[in-house]
Amino acid sequence: VAVWALARRRGAGRDGPRAVLKPLPRHCGPRRSRGRAGHVAAPPSAEGHVGQAGTRRLRLGWAQDARRAGRGAGPGDPVHQLPHLEGWRAAQVGAGAGRGARAGSGPATRAPARSVCREDLWVRGGRILDPEKLFFEERRVADEQRDCGGCILAPGFIDVQINGGFGVDFSQASEDVGSGVALVARRILSHGVTSFCPTLVTSPLEVYHKVLPQIPVKSGGPHGAGVLGVHLEGPFISREKRGAHPEAHLRSFEADAFQDVLATYGGLDNVRIVTLAPELGHSQEVIRALTALGICVSLGHSVADLGTAEEAVQSGATFITHLFNAMLPFHHRDPGIVGLLTSDRLPAGRHIFYGMIADGIHTNPAALRIAHRAHPKGLVLVTDAVPALGLGNGRHTLGQQEVEVDGLTAYVAGTNTLSGSIAPMDTCVRHFLQATGCSVESALEAASLHPAQLLGLEKRKGTLDFGADADFVVLDDSLHVRATYISGELVWQVEEARP
Repeated sequence: VAVWALARRRGAGRDGPRAVLKPLPRHCGPRRSRGRAGHVAAPPSAEGHVGQAGTRRLRLGWAQDARRAGRGAGPGDPVHQLPHLEGWRAAQVGAGAGRGARAGSGPATRAPARSVCREDLWVRGGRILDPEKLFFEERRVADEQRDCGGCILAPGFIDVQINGGFGVDFSQASEDVGSGVALVARRILSHGVTSFCPTLVTSPLEVYHKVLPQIPVKSGGPHGAGVLGVHLEGPFISREKRGAHPEAHLRSFEADAFQDVLATYGGLDNVRIVTLAPELGHSQEVIRALTALGICVSLGHSVADLGTAEEAVQSGATFITHLFNAMLPFHHRDPGIVGLLTSDRLPAGRHIFYGMIADGIHTNPAALRIAHRAHPKGLVLVTDAVPALGLGNGRHTLGQQEVEVDGLTAYVAGTNTLSGSIAPMDTCVRHFLQATGCSVESALEAASLHPAQLLGLEKRKGTLDFGADADFVVLDDSLHVRATYISGELVWQVEEARP
């Protein structure tokens, strides 16, 4: 078992700490506890207490992944502990010192899915472990501890709209699409992304038929972030709001609409999200068919009015592609797709999510604030990154179009039409936090918990809840990425932090 842990010393005097506050188990998401309600005082352990009053320590621990030995993790497997901001320290963490656990030192903070927790994070077999069961049922302690040096620990980021990056264009057909996807998967680890949906823009049919079979769903690891499935943005979108999508390859639904979809894409085996314009004829039929297959339907690149958008949600649509961009502007008599954020005509229990490109270019800070305040629990940060991500100024491709990059802005070459973003996910998180004035917890949820909920993966991804995949990111106080973990394994860390 491995543990990431953090402790805060309180009431220290000349004789050392008199007590360490230990929170009762809380495990939903990022929570910032203040050492009041929900905490109990416990005697400090002899090992691992913080040397200065007010210092925060986060240590990290986890169990060796028994799957490498060809079996699932069980009670006999090593346990890893990752200390949190302020929790589960006391006797539990210190007890491991005499059992081969490696005690760490230095401050740290943990931020699970909905708020920042001040407790240790325990990992075994690539999953987050309930330490109470470990202590009281298995009588185990941590086999390994890691110190996160005063940083924030948050669920790994999930990017559900990324068109490529680092010179790789997912919408370009080749014999080796997989190597390009793998390169992007490796490079985005440095930005805290542990899972993503490679996105294809409107393309000729032969591109879909050649590319889609080469992008299977794949678990993340040292090789790179996990692939959750492909996001198909087009070609069933509005000509008027096509944005950077090539008009020559746009399509409308034929009479046998769903068969037309299958013929266009050549199959849906690796598809997770489809963006379409709900005002197109037969679109409601397509939405129902895609939803029945477990595919998320997103509304975007559309001139739909609010009534049409509400009908699409009633048919099963659950997402809005890059809110405000490539859709009718908000109008007080017909707010269009934007009106879904506060609509009272959505099916009972149906939750609408919406993507936001918080790169400082696509969306004005005031618009970010309006959307967040109207519907904070539905906001999903996306990069909409183009192949120029990570490259310099100049001309690059995006599908069938040329893109001109100038500073932080990407345009369709020769026009003033925006063409995706060149901002990585951690930059979007920081800009969103600054623009909206929201809590750190809310900013982290928008890049982790909310996209996981959108895809129905909230039990496994986007959270530090017990039983979830141990995919998480270590951030400093300014939300710059220090290290990235997938299944409890270190897959990237900043150069200066390496031994």
